[in-house]
Order: sequence, then C-alpha cells, then structure tokens
Amino acid sequence: MSPALVLDASVTLSWAFEDEVSEYTEAALEATSRHGALVPALWPLEVANGLLVAERRGRLAQADVVAFLSLLRQLPIEVEPEFPDEVFGEVLALAREHALSLYDAVYLHAAMRYALPLATRDESLREAARRAGVALALPDHRAE
Repeated sequence: MSPALVLDASVTLSWAFEDEVSEYTEAALEATSRHGALVPALWPLEVANGLLVAERRGRLAQADVVAFLSLLRQLPIEVEPEFPDEVFGEVLALAREHALSLYDAVYLHAAMRYALPLATRDESLREAARRAGVALALPDHRAE
C-alpha cells in the first residue's frame, strides 16, 4: 500500500481528544485507515510527548494513552527515517525559508520529497505548504 498523505502530530493527537475532533481530522483518520500515511521519524516522539503531557495535565488517563497507542499501532502508518545530512541541509533550509520550526519543516520536507499531500491542523505549516506548492490533504475540509 502506497501512503495517501503525510500525517503530522497535530492531526494525530486530535484523535485522542473528543473536543479536538473535527470533520477534517475524522477525514484524515479515514484516509489513513484506508490508504495509509507516511510520517517522519520525529512523529512518534511528538505524538508520545503530546500524550504524556496530556496525561500529566489530567486530560487523559494512562489507560486512555495505552488504548490510543494501540489504535495507532493498528493503522497503516509508515515511519520514514530522517538522515542528518537531510536535516542539516534541506530541512533546515525549508525551516528558514518558511519561518517554521525544524519540527514542522520535517513534515513539509516529507510531503515534498514523496509528492504527497500534507494533513496538518497547524495554520503556519498549511501556509508554508501552499507557498511551497505542496497539496493539502482533504482540501474540501477545513483544518479547524
């Protein structure tokens, strides 16, 4: 299965919180379930950290985190490794050019490298994708 989109942590984490689910994030989950997604090596760290912070703040119970991680493991998500030469070169240049964090630039880089649409709720990353000529996943839905 060839992945349908590059999935970022903002969309992924929204699936764990009822108050953050939207038509857009549900559509991204459906597309990921059916066709798979590509994520950079940073994604598992960002998702796990977001869940840990939510747990520490009392927003999720540990059992909720365990259940959510089990769900993620069942999805056809391919983790693409990052290589230092790419990060220190192309990704850093993208971050500079589009005024993004290096973390956000990794998602943009993956979408550009594999010519896949990007699924993100982050408005600055969405705008950078537009400027870079990267398609946004699920354009018929608002990222909310």
